[in-house]
Amino acid sequence: MRAAIISDIHGNLPALEAVALKIRDVDAVICLGDVVNYGPWNDACLELLHTLPGITLLEGNHEALFLGKEPLEHESPLVQQFYHASFAHFTRRDLIESLPLEVTLGDYLCTHTLDNRKIYKDTDVSPPGDCFIGHTHHAFHVKRHGRHVINPGSVGQNRKRLDMACYALFDTETRHVVLEQLAYPVDVLLNEMRALVYPRECLEYYESKL
Repeated sequence: MRAAIISDIHGNLPALEAVALKIRDVDAVICLGDVVNYGPWNDACLELLHTLPGITLLEGNHEALFLGKEPLEHESPLVQQFYHASFAHFTRRDLIESLPLEVTLGDYLCTHTLDNRKIYKDTDVSPPGDCFIGHTHHAFHVKRHGRHVINPGSVGQNRKRLDMACYALFDTETRHVVLEQLAYPVDVLLNEMRALVYPRECLEYYESKL
């Protein structure tokens, strides 16, 4: 089976649309969570995800935030500003309720992260098995204690280059993984945020990632 692994869309519809066009022919799509927050198109991203083949959507920390499971006051001031701007346009609570925290794909565990940690390429971690994780918005494929740890990167908020959307392709039979990235019209995102009068600090943060 050929699957696409995506994560951390963060309300960025033009980025998700670009990726969706590339993965329409896969057998299954696993989204590792954080579809919502930051960007202005939470509803549209959730709705588009549900048109993708064999979609499984997992809960990320920002779905938990939107559902009130996580306290907003524990987030940084910048994240709180993004939350208020983004959540104001969110109506599809029904599409993020009762989401699973993990799923298996072949013999890989798929989950938003491990032990609520921020895991990067150089993080020492003892995974329970081979796994796909998201959360930190950096794409990598490493081995830790004999286990594969793969982050497909962020579709909508690439921390290195905001104008590039990242994802992974995985063949469950051969266990071959390819990390992919592609450009999308980032100006569409920034212009929509300006039109919705996002705080200056939010716009400056995104512009700093170009």
